[in-house]
Amino acid sequence: MQGVLTGFAVIAVVIAVGYVLGLRGHLGPQGREVLTKLAFHVASPALLFTTLATADLSVVFSSRLLVTALSTVAVAGVFVAVGVARRWGVGRTTIGALCSGYVNSGNLGIPIAVYVLGDASLVAPVLLFQLVLVTPVAVTILDLSGGGAQGPLWRRLLTPLRNPIALGSLAGVAVAATGLRVPDAVMDPVTLIGNMSVPAVLLAFGISLCGSTMPMRGADREPVLLAVALKAVGQPAVAWALASGVFGLRGAQLLDVVVTSALPAAQNLYTYASTYGVGERLARDAILVSTVVSVPVLVGVAAVLG
Repeated sequence: MQGVLTGFAVIAVVIAVGYVLGLRGHLGPQGREVLTKLAFHVASPALLFTTLATADLSVVFSSRLLVTALSTVAVAGVFVAVGVARRWGVGRTTIGALCSGYVNSGNLGIPIAVYVLGDASLVAPVLLFQLVLVTPVAVTILDLSGGGAQGPLWRRLLTPLRNPIALGSLAGVAVAATGLRVPDAVMDPVTLIGNMSVPAVLLAFGISLCGSTMPMRGADREPVLLAVALKAVGQPAVAWALASGVFGLRGAQLLDVVVTSALPAAQNLYTYASTYGVGERLARDAILVSTVVSVPVLVGVAAVLG
């Protein structure tokens, strides 16, 4: 239980600092925008590169990854189907689908893995899946649904290679797959820059809460409710059913995949929404509400399966 509460406490403090900064205007009217651009174009690509460059890619073939991938696709697919039926638009539906299945495996998943599961590396499968596949696909869709949809076919096909998030992920995978050793003179400054990513995202998220209305109000109420329900209840339920019923996981392995699936929506999803100017309130509210709701869910999962 301590791990769950510790992980949430860390995030809450940094978001609160961002809220105070926004309330007092210390970073000026463009503070949130600058932090968002810093995270998206510089810090996050650096973090993804350093994380993946030293990762063990053998986890790609694990049953845990299959459970993560299938549960993510299942809940995202439900949101997409509803979004198409309700005509929420490609960009907004993409953000909502991400909020339904893209878990906070980094700044919240790692401390919870350490304190609840006893091993930080247990979040590696979900982290790799999201960074290597989900993120590049999602940002490519967001690119093509916005201004990136212009130009000849060959240019549109190269969209992932022009996106800093996708580039950072792909470069890291390439280094890990080839076994190359990046010199410390290169890796150390990239690591230092990457360390800004999580604080920048959380601070920007805190600033965005200043002057905002209560969550789940207005036109975004329905997609927020759907995303939160899928994230907090749907994904861990699907992961449990797949892990226990299809892959036969028991004990610590079952606890691992269900806990990681029950993590709330990642804060960096707000960065994507803000960068592309679509679904910003949907992302903000879904992240905030799913984070609050996931506390009793994670405590319950740890109590029942632990």
